Amino acid sequence: MSDKISRRSFLEAAKVAPLAAGLVAVGGNAAIKENQDVLEVSPTPKFNLSPWLYMQFMEPLGATDGSVAFAWDNRRQVWKRDVVRMTKDLAPSMLRWGGCFSSYYRWREGVGPRSERVMMDNLLWGGYESNQVGTVEFVNFCQQVGADPLMCVNFESDGRKQWMKDPFGNIRIGDAAEAAAWVSYCNNPGDALRKKHGVQEDTRIPMWQLGNETSYDKNGFNMETAGHVTIQFAEAMRKADPSIDLIGWGDSGWAPRMIEMAGEHLQYIAFHHMFNPGAKKDSVLQGTEYRNDPDRTWAELMEAWRPHEAKIKQIREETDKYGIPLALTECHFALQGPNRCHVLSSWAAGVAMARLLNVHSRHGDVLKIATGADFCGNVWQVNALMIPDRQRPYLMPVARVMQLFRNHVGNEAIEVEHCPDGLDVTASRTGNAVFLHVVNTNRTRSVSVDFRVGGSEFKSAKVFQIAVDPDFEVWSATHEVLEPEELTVPQNGRWDFPGASVSAVELKLA
Repeated sequence: MSDKISRRSFLEAAKVAPLAAGLVAVGGNAAIKENQDVLEVSPTPKFNLSPWLYMQFMEPLGATDGSVAFAWDNRRQVWKRDVVRMTKDLAPSMLRWGGCFSSYYRWREGVGPRSERVMMDNLLWGGYESNQVGTVEFVNFCQQVGADPLMCVNFESDGRKQWMKDPFGNIRIGDAAEAAAWVSYCNNPGDALRKKHGVQEDTRIPMWQLGNETSYDKNGFNMETAGHVTIQFAEAMRKADPSIDLIGWGDSGWAPRMIEMAGEHLQYIAFHHMFNPGAKKDSVLQGTEYRNDPDRTWAELMEAWRPHEAKIKQIREETDKYGIPLALTECHFALQGPNRCHVLSSWAAGVAMARLLNVHSRHGDVLKIATGADFCGNVWQVNALMIPDRQRPYLMPVARVMQLFRNHVGNEAIEVEHCPDGLDVTASRTGNAVFLHVVNTNRTRSVSVDFRVGGSEFKSAKVFQIAVDPDFEVWSATHEVLEPEELTVPQNGRWDFPGASVSAVELKLA
């Protein structure tokens, strides 16, 4: 028997009528196919997909969450081996260091001999930061796990006076000269301070973000000031290394003016989206109420992609005419409740996050950097990787879907031309391999499909699938139930996607 699975054999074996030769127009620009079970994609590439759509975001969160401190082995002065191993499995394409922490971070306190590193008051997140993990350690971690480093600089404390000094009067503001010196320390092997510290390893950081949520504080910089400071930082940092890429801040309607003022210095415009799909007063997603009404919980979570896509569309509309790529350098559900928030441990939330990742792919023509979670910690449920005290680390549901999609994705987006009801699908390809990211948005009902890629035949078809009870919750490393199962599509080409499943399909074209 031939090892090729053709469209004809798909349809004949499944006893499904072939597609009609003609399409019925709807509204003048759409079409309905007679066979509603066909999942059809076009093999023609639309645009390149960036690997950085699977970024992770690492920020020392002080007393709020163990975060970086729990990932570091102070006794051995190395990253914990199980954290490195688990992060390799997660396979983030990029890691970002910073966040609000950057607005009062003085990088020189975290380099050089450990005995000389200066502790700092973590002004927003509480407690003291030892600075035993600094620039060199961060880049080393990125290298160990195969991720590109992205650094967020102290952008004159983003104009926030409360972060310019600590309670003891120590200056926490970082200027353009300090940022330029940081670039030199990382990227110039002949840098004097670097040589003094005896840093021999490769610490190059090719991408830097200027400003973090600069527009979110009415007492901080206004747009005009932020634009001028962006230019100052860009010019100073490029003197240290002309090859670096820079990301400017453009949220809250700032993007057009930022591009007009400083666009010639920037390669990307950044925005963030921490949003609460349970913001309504009667939402079942608040606290632990979700456990009492699984159907309503599912219904609310399955709509969470809508405000997220609305935010991306808004930024697109503001920047489309300028042709500058977008960077979503922070993104997660900001659900209220214990530890932000228990529902995020459920597989239902994992399915919802898979829909957000599909939104990112659909906007991949302009969205080139994106994430769907914070990175590591031991408290916040928004983290992708949890590091409990005296237990093995484990991946949250959001990390499982990021891992699945990241490991089975092409480098060019292609069009989904027909999708059966109940499925949320994006498609991509690399060479003769076609990849489908499939989310079954039905809580319990399966959806059967026949695959079609234009008129192409398939040599093989595999499905990597996570299909568990949406009420299942992950609270320890003992739960391996969210490991994707590798399955082979039968010769007749018919496939059932179970309810509440997230799948990556690989079709090898003849």
